[in-house]
Amino acid sequence: MPPARPRLLYVTDLAYPARGRRYGDEDVFLTSRLRADFDLALCHPLDATALMDAFDAVVVRNSGPVLGYQGAYDAFRERALRDGVRVYNPLTGRADMAGKQYLLDLTAEGYPVIPTVDRAQDLHRLPEARRYVVKPKLGADSLGLRIVTPDDLAALAEGGVLIQPCVDFAYEVSFYFVDHDFQYALFAPDPARRWELRPYEPTSADLGFAHRFVDWNTLAYGVQRVDACRAPGGELLLVELEDLNPYLSLDALDAGERDAFVDATTRSLHRFLTG
Repeated sequence: MPPARPRLLYVTDLAYPARGRRYGDEDVFLTSRLRADFDLALCHPLDATALMDAFDAVVVRNSGPVLGYQGAYDAFRERALRDGVRVYNPLTGRADMAGKQYLLDLTAEGYPVIPTVDRAQDLHRLPEARRYVVKPKLGADSLGLRIVTPDDLAALAEGGVLIQPCVDFAYEVSFYFVDHDFQYALFAPDPARRWELRPYEPTSADLGFAHRFVDWNTLAYGVQRVDACRAPGGELLLVELEDLNPYLSLDALDAGERDAFVDATTRSLHRFLTG
């Protein structure tokens, strides 16, 4: 009798209306390939807590911003941690999975990030700019983001927000990792059309930049996306380190690149289940 195959509960919101992205298409493709190695069931994030005990692991993928179901997500995390449920990505992530506090921490530690503060008394730590970005600490997918003038800052600098200078960057670029292994990079040549992505060939310096944040996050397993912008001085600055449910833009890759990503994810999941 053949050994039982690992059972995965794959969490996704197939109907989430993401601008410029098709969550459902990506997850239909990825699960169609992962079925070669795993027994899979797909569920909405609101159903994960009730179903997860019947599976060997829970894979959180394109489940949408948790702000839309914060209570249910908090209950899922609490139950999974209490009962020792295997969750991929593991729930120990230090970046977006835990909110935006990491941008403050990385700024204070001198990492190459867009400078970030959250208090009026710290505004002097930011470089002078004509415009500033104000966004919720618990925000996601640009929800609640505002661009304001310097005169508006003092009134907005309290109450759970982050403040950053508005960087006139040349382009945005994302680096995709499975575990700590780089897979591919994509960039948006036109800042106004951020989801029209093209392949990007990173330099060794680019990869060193991205690896620095993946190493900081200390996740042994999982899929991460390092989002950066090319600042006016030519340097890369971190925009976001997505370690909860990063959209992968697999439709922007050729068939060979998609195959390589699926293979890397499959190996990672096997290691995760036996580790």
